[in-house]
Amino acid sequence: MSLHFKNRDIVVPGELLAEGEYKPGEGTFREGNGIYSSVVGLAEAKGKVIQVVAFEGAYIPKAGDVVIGKVIDVKMTSWRIDIKSPYQALMHPINVSERRLDLLKDDLRRLFDVGDTLVAKIVSFDRTRTPVLTTKERGLGKLQGGYLIEMLPTKIPRLIGRKGSMINMIKKETGCQIVIGQNGVVWVSGKSFEDEERVIKAIRQIEREAHTSGLTDRIRDLIHK
Repeated sequence: MSLHFKNRDIVVPGELLAEGEYKPGEGTFREGNGIYSSVVGLAEAKGKVIQVVAFEGAYIPKAGDVVIGKVIDVKMTSWRIDIKSPYQALMHPINVSERRLDLLKDDLRRLFDVGDTLVAKIVSFDRTRTPVLTTKERGLGKLQGGYLIEMLPTKIPRLIGRKGSMINMIKKETGCQIVIGQNGVVWVSGKSFEDEERVIKAIRQIEREAHTSGLTDRIRDLIHK
């Protein structure tokens, strides 16, 4: 067994990453005895699993992900949600309210209407069926006011930081409420436009410099300026 990279090295498609009993993860493929990168990104070894976190790429839903989306249609029995993915999502009344709704009498628009922004969790998705969402868990539901910022989904882990270190620092230093969607959509709400603007600038710098070290200190300095 042998590795041909150091963790967080930038790799390109077709580059040999490892040989031997390693297992291919996201952004990689096996050919013969070797594991190769299929995207441009940062290579990582997690135990025996080799993966590459892509610099670019559309969000692919995954069960358990928290996402931020916008209601684009309301039917008699469901809402259709744009989650900034090739796959639009559906949400059914059973995944919204504990109370059993009478679909012949209750207008779903009273709960969520077209244009509403929601934070929701993906219940199920297997690429052959539409992603299904829920808002029944704590912290989920309609978002009021604030700003929506879009960034590459692959940069979301860097925004969060190890054990939430980056995002918790930004919240503390700016006093803003921040909700992060794994689909690359971030909601920010602060007491002033200046506070919100500081968060937006911080997010844009994280997106540009996600692959660099010492980023947390630079973001702190940016916020204090």
